[in-house]
Amino acid sequence: MRAYFHLPYRQTEGVVISHASTKVPGIPHYSTISRRINKLEIKINEKLGNDIVIALDSTGIKVANRGEWMQHKWHVRKKGYLKIHVAVDIKKKRIPSLKITSEEVHDDGKMLNKLVDNAAENNRVKCVLADGMYDSNNRNFRYLSKSHIKPGIKTRSNSKVKTTTNCHARNMSVVRQQQQTNLKRWKHSVSYGHRWMTETVFSSMKRMFGEHVSARKFPNMVKEIFIKAFCTTDLIR
Repeated sequence: MRAYFHLPYRQTEGVVISHASTKVPGIPHYSTISRRINKLEIKINEKLGNDIVIALDSTGIKVANRGEWMQHKWHVRKKGYLKIHVAVDIKKKRIPSLKITSEEVHDDGKMLNKLVDNAAENNRVKCVLADGMYDSNNRNFRYLSKSHIKPGIKTRSNSKVKTTTNCHARNMSVVRQQQQTNLKRWKHSVSYGHRWMTETVFSSMKRMFGEHVSARKFPNMVKEIFIKAFCTTDLIR
């Protein structure tokens, strides 16, 4: 309720009091509500089935609702962003894996294996779709090949086949995407167009819950984003 209606903890306590019947022995204080929410163990690794296809992407979310005018007028330093890394099942539109990091963490091999490992705990991943940012090194292709997962990663336009790298999976992807006709055929073969499902998740989350977090401590920020992501999956089904 607090997430859906963008309520501070004091107002959350007031709404609960106004809707509680006389038989309720007591209503928690707003500070108690805050502590209980921040102690929740929320895990996003749903069981979706076998041979699922997931799309990976990331987005940023502000750690404060401070506008550009406030920064310009009072010369306030920006507080930065959090980065949401998400894996979305393109068929059932669910989130089997979610990670929260600081804005310095990139999308390359540091996050792909963590997202896929988390999604593979309760599912069997068939294919991974991702944009060219995940083509920054060969570790992603080696990891997917070792896990028997089909790579749907778009390689850079100037990529070349390199025998010295000893990465057969990436070399085959480069060959399949070299020419425009081959690129279209490759996109169709891996259903690369369904990667937009991650943008749907980000758009739904930000339109419903805003582009910032209200918490001030990093663990509480992570908890708040997990709650919002959990509610977002119900909106886009």
